[in-house]
Amino acid sequence: MVNSTSSFPDIQTHWAKPFIEGLTQRGIIRGFEDGTFRPDRPMSRAEFAALLRAAFTKPLVRPYVPFVDISPDYWAAAAIRWAYETGFLSGYPGSEFRPLESIPRVQAWVALVNGLGLSASTAIPLGDLYQDAAQIPAWAAGAIAAASEAGIVVNHPNRNRVRSLEAATRADIAAFIYQCLVVQERVPPINSEWVVQWMRLASVSHRRELRAAWVATVWNIDFPSQRTLTTAQQQAELVAILDKLQAMNCNAVMFQVRPEGDALYQSSLEPWSFWLTGTQGKAPEPFYDPLAFAIAQCRQRNLELHAWFNPYRARTTVQTVHVRPHIAATNPDVVYTWGNQQWMDPGARVVQDRTYNVILDVVRRYDVDGIHLDDYFYPYPIAGQTFPDGATYQAYRNAGGTLSLSDWRRNNVNTLIQRLAAGIKATKPHVKFGISPFGIYRPGQPSQIRGLDAYEQLYADSRLWLQQGWVDYLSPQLYWRIDPPAQSYTALLDWWLDQNTRQRHIYPGNNLALLVEANQDTTELERQIALTRDRHSRLAQGNVFYSMKSLAANRNGFSDRLQTDIYKPPTLPPTMAWLGNQAPTTVQQLRVASGKLSWYATPVPRSWSIYRQSGNQWSLYRILPGTTTTLAAPAGTYAVCAVDRLANESTGAIATVR
Repeated sequence: MVNSTSSFPDIQTHWAKPFIEGLTQRGIIRGFEDGTFRPDRPMSRAEFAALLRAAFTKPLVRPYVPFVDISPDYWAAAAIRWAYETGFLSGYPGSEFRPLESIPRVQAWVALVNGLGLSASTAIPLGDLYQDAAQIPAWAAGAIAAASEAGIVVNHPNRNRVRSLEAATRADIAAFIYQCLVVQERVPPINSEWVVQWMRLASVSHRRELRAAWVATVWNIDFPSQRTLTTAQQQAELVAILDKLQAMNCNAVMFQVRPEGDALYQSSLEPWSFWLTGTQGKAPEPFYDPLAFAIAQCRQRNLELHAWFNPYRARTTVQTVHVRPHIAATNPDVVYTWGNQQWMDPGARVVQDRTYNVILDVVRRYDVDGIHLDDYFYPYPIAGQTFPDGATYQAYRNAGGTLSLSDWRRNNVNTLIQRLAAGIKATKPHVKFGISPFGIYRPGQPSQIRGLDAYEQLYADSRLWLQQGWVDYLSPQLYWRIDPPAQSYTALLDWWLDQNTRQRHIYPGNNLALLVEANQDTTELERQIALTRDRHSRLAQGNVFYSMKSLAANRNGFSDRLQTDIYKPPTLPPTMAWLGNQAPTTVQQLRVASGKLSWYATPVPRSWSIYRQSGNQWSLYRILPGTTTTLAAPAGTYAVCAVDRLANESTGAIATVR
């Protein structure tokens, strides 16, 4: 055999390629004179002895007893003697070594466990690990248990079958020995789905809570701060926003991508937003896609991204000059002036189709976690003015429609909501659908409440959407204080919770403008968060803050309070069993070396939750993105869980850092 300084041609697509190359690069294993490795060829006992000697340094533990079938000039005689003297290998009755005999997989593991002094820390249920555990010889069960705990069992093509009596191939032995070097911390772990490692497991969990903020782009409220920023400046602002949310242990962001029939992302259906570049239809230069950029950045920070759409608003300022394909340019007959704004006609089929198609286009093309609508349906009323949809309503009546004007308008909105709910779930069932309606459904509900009638003036029947299960969550905008009875935060929250017959999630929206009222500290908002948490069992499971600007400015020190106290322990978003509740695959490899945890699972999850044990209790220690698989940690016992995109957690794999 000969050394190889380059990869062997016959292992390029082989499952064991990384193990073979890892040993080859360290001069431990060799190929053949023709340049091949022959990975599936059985390995002889003599070859195995030679490989052991090349891989390990170990003191002698017993005197050599010569084998009758090994002559002093046999090519592997020195290696066989060393393997015997160090306790790796023994012979057969009659003082035979049988050097040309293929070594069974079970013998290889027994040799490695004995030679390296490995042992199992506890009784290991081999029957739970391996479908063919009954075929493991009784004399080898302890060694295979130790090998399984150490992670030196590598089973291809079925990790659940140990095949203990089969001949070990050259690829098998390369993988076994490489994994032994991992145990000795001499080589880095290889993330392979074929490595089997028994681990202690624990069922761990923590109380979930949505912690989110709206990032408004209309009027450059939160992002971008100006329409004249360069691409680099815009990206830096967005990164700063997401960094701030991460620092406060938030876990979601509602990012406005359609403020007025436009797009903060690349779209063939609607033009680039005026609020992004100062000119509707003009892309950022140099080009980038803010939505795609935000999603990628959120993934690095364990933030869900909910794409926030306004369904009907067409313009908020006369500064905006419409260009195709904006609906005001393509279908001006269904866009009406409303004060200083323009509004689409929710009763027009072309408007319904445009809004639906725009949102579903984003669901299909972007890896969003949620779709979010705000409180703007029919426009907020203007004294003395009537929304000019008379011609559309008359056409409905002429076609045989019988609903009153108010019921027809509500039905137009209801139809869109129901259609979106069905379309989103048919396209990507995991994408959440949420709405943040005006916080008062109707005056008098509950009895002391006074204010705008969203049901009759915005034609938003948000209670229906909740009770039909069309939405996965509702974030009623409870922008008032707790104590004044006419718009009491607590009274309204309790009312919404009472309407939640389908057991969806309620994430009340909180108004950070309360921080700028005269003599207001953070007490009011802290009380609102506490009152929401008190209703966790009734499915009030988090808060959404409006808006990000106040958080970024740390107004009245509220962001500091979140970061250092209120939101100090991290948390995952609440799970939604109706969208999927299957736990992801448990971590398949977990190791501790030099004060650092490292792990692996396939498929790669959305994120990892790391718990730390204190006495008999487990508490959430860190949440890491799925691409991070190492963590330097102080001494202690930890459990590592895989987390999927719906925040379902796997069972925790346990390891101790000493």
